[in-house]
Amino acid sequence: MKILAVADVEARYFYDFYTPGKLDEYDLILGCGDLHRSYLEFLVTMAHCPVLYVHGNHDEDFHEKPPEGCICIDDKLFVYQGVRILGLGGSYRYGNGRYMYTEQTMRWRILRLLPKLWRHKGFDILVTHAPARHLNDFESMSHRGFECFNKLLRRYRPAYFVHGHIHKNYGHNIPQRTELGDTTVINAYDYCRFEYDEVEKAEAKV
Repeated sequence: MKILAVADVEARYFYDFYTPGKLDEYDLILGCGDLHRSYLEFLVTMAHCPVLYVHGNHDEDFHEKPPEGCICIDDKLFVYQGVRILGLGGSYRYGNGRYMYTEQTMRWRILRLLPKLWRHKGFDILVTHAPARHLNDFESMSHRGFECFNKLLRRYRPAYFVHGHIHKNYGHNIPQRTELGDTTVINAYDYCRFEYDEVEKAEAKV
């Protein structure tokens, strides 16, 4: 399964410089937050696959008018073509935004999903806006990661953890891909392509 992950800025390659067929190769698009509604609607219109998204900390207007044609997976375990995708949007609370959470609040969101995780025997891809604590995050409250994400990764060992929020222009050494045990961590800022190979990832866990 070929997947396109996008976050934080509208990728000019797929938007300003779009040409017919440029999105045809993808089987799924994941939006990791802080993207304009019109951009997500453009992607779902031009692509021949679903666009799944979580909220970023700046997506306040999505509450009243979500992007048409796209599927919000916040606080959901969404299964697409057999791939189990868990969505947990928002950032660490540094203000009064609708999609900002304390560590405790994010932990409660995860706890409410445990029955679904048990029924589906875990998940394959974690999609968030914020990073995990001490994994591509910063010490500032506005870009702090969640410790409870680390616990999720250790317990369920998903194939991929895809997040946004950490812009590549914040520093020269911000990686786009990181390995954490069996999990490939992807910072989807701008855009990132990857392939989900169920057989390959299953064998890696044996």
